Amino acid sequence: MNASSRPLHARIHLGAIRHNYRIAKAFAPSSRALAVVKANAYGHGAIAVARALAAEADGFAVACLEEALELRDSGIRDRILLLEGVFAPDEIAQVDAAGLTMVVHCRAQLDWVLAARPERPLRCWIKVDSGMHRVGFAPEDFGAIHAELGACAHVGELGAITHFARADEPGHPFIQRQLADFDRALGGRAVMSSLSNSAAVLSLPSAHRDWTRPGIMLYGISPFAVPHPAAELRPAMTLESAIIAVRDLAPGEPLGYGGRFVCDRPTRVGVVAVGYADGYPRHAPDGTPLAVAGRPTRLIGRVSMDMITLDLTGMEDVGLGTPVQLWGDRISAAEVAQAAGTIAYELFTGIGRRVRLIHEGV
Repeated sequence: MNASSRPLHARIHLGAIRHNYRIAKAFAPSSRALAVVKANAYGHGAIAVARALAAEADGFAVACLEEALELRDSGIRDRILLLEGVFAPDEIAQVDAAGLTMVVHCRAQLDWVLAARPERPLRCWIKVDSGMHRVGFAPEDFGAIHAELGACAHVGELGAITHFARADEPGHPFIQRQLADFDRALGGRAVMSSLSNSAAVLSLPSAHRDWTRPGIMLYGISPFAVPHPAAELRPAMTLESAIIAVRDLAPGEPLGYGGRFVCDRPTRVGVVAVGYADGYPRHAPDGTPLAVAGRPTRLIGRVSMDMITLDLTGMEDVGLGTPVQLWGDRISAAEVAQAAGTIAYELFTGIGRRVRLIHEGV
C-alpha cells in the first residue's frame, strides 16, 4: 500500500511541544527539566520531538538503551537518562560510549556497574523505592548503596531518583509519605535529586529539586482528572482521517459488528478510515465524541480493525473525503480516553504503523 493512499494521519505540532516544555520550566524555574520522550515520544516521534526541543531542553529521558541510541544516532548530544537502567552488563559499554546517564535500581545493576571498566566515569542515579513498589532500593538501603558507588573509582556523578504513585491526586496523603521517605533515604546528604513527573511539576513545588521529568504534559494533556487552571497546555497531536462512505439506515436497523447500535430514527451514517489497528480504542462506546469538518458528532457502532462509523444525521453537506478529527484541538484525546475507559497515554502510544506522522513547526 502506498504510504499516502489512506487519509489517516497524525499531525504533530512541534511548536505546541516547545510551548508545553516552557510551561514545565516556568512551574519549576530553579530546576532543570528532562523531556520524557520514551515510547517514541508517547507516539509523537522521538527523533522529531527531541530535535525540536534540543535547542532549549536540559536533557531527555527514555526507557531503554535502544531509545537512547536512536536519539544519539540522530544527532542529539544533550544528556539522556535511561529510566530503567541497563538490562545486561554488556550494555554498560554502550552507555559509556554514548555518554548516557543511567538509573541503578537493583543489586544486579549495581554489581554490573562496579565490575565495569568504562573509559570515562559513569553517571548513575540511584532509584529509591519511596512507595511505588515496582523497582528501586528501600529507603533504608540508600546510604549503603550511595557509599558503595561513591567509593568506586569509575563512577562519577551520583544522583537519586524516585517516582510518585499518586501525584495526579493532589492532596493525597500518600504523596507526602513518599516525599518524606525519599528525604529519609537521603539522610541529609547533598545528593542531586529527581522526583517530579508532570503531575508533581504542576502541583508539588517541594518535589521539584534539581531535575524534573515532564512527560504527558509535553504532549498537551493534563495529568489530572481536570486541566490545571494555570497551565495552558496545547495539544500536540491531531489525529485525522476522512469519510470514505455514506449510507442511510432506517429506524430499527443494526449497525456494525454485533449490532450494538440500533437506529432509533432515520440515520445517516459515515464510515471513517481508522480502526483499532491504527490505535483508535476498540472499546470506545456509542457516543464517543468526534468532529466532522469541525462540527461535533458521535461514534455509533462497534469499532472494527480498519473502520469506524459515526452519526451524520442532519449533516447533509458531508460526503466522501470530508475530514474527521478523532482527537486534537476540537476533540481532546482525554475526552476520547475517558469515554473508552482508558487514558490518553495509551491512545498516543498505541498509534499504529499505518498512521503517517506529519511533523509541523520544525
